[in-house]
Amino acid sequence: MLYTRSLSASDQKIVDDLRLNGSSKRKGEEELFKQYLYLIREGSGRYGLSEDESFDAYSDTILAAIHDISIGLFKGSSSLKTYLVKIFRNKCVDLLRKKTTIKNSVNRNSPVSELLFEISDNARSVLQMLVDQTDFNLLRQKLNELGDTCHRLLQFWAEGSRDKEIAELMEFKSADVVKTTRLRCLAKLRTLYKTSL
Repeated sequence: MLYTRSLSASDQKIVDDLRLNGSSKRKGEEELFKQYLYLIREGSGRYGLSEDESFDAYSDTILAAIHDISIGLFKGSSSLKTYLVKIFRNKCVDLLRKKTTIKNSVNRNSPVSELLFEISDNARSVLQMLVDQTDFNLLRQKLNELGDTCHRLLQFWAEGSRDKEIAELMEFKSADVVKTTRLRCLAKLRTLYKTSL
């Protein structure tokens, strides 16, 4: 029996069961699967995966963890949760890369920047201005949808203001609060962009 200080008693029980055979191993597999089911929601929220994709990533995570624990690759130097979250994050990123690669290869239309080289210089500059203006207008529209606080914060940040300066200008408690708020605002902005595409 391997026992390390980083594992809780319930995690240690799961690890011990997974290293056995028969009904004990099945019990450990079921416990492991049930205990971290909340990661499926996190995959949908944080990585923008569908529920099915997030479930697939979670299932692959559990299978990988069961394999690693069974053959002794998991040494217990981190908590079981930390170990699973790391595997799950990698599975989600792999899924996103795969989706992006497939989407790009199936829907491979020539990007506007490539098409610009096939037309005359005058037309190219006019088209580039239109593309830039459309991008700018879309960004402005999405920033307005975020609300005043996010809009102002992101504007200060885009102009190069540091978190400490933004905290003073916008009367936040600290630079850490600014950073957390900025990350939330950027996540909302990403979501708004996704819904408009």
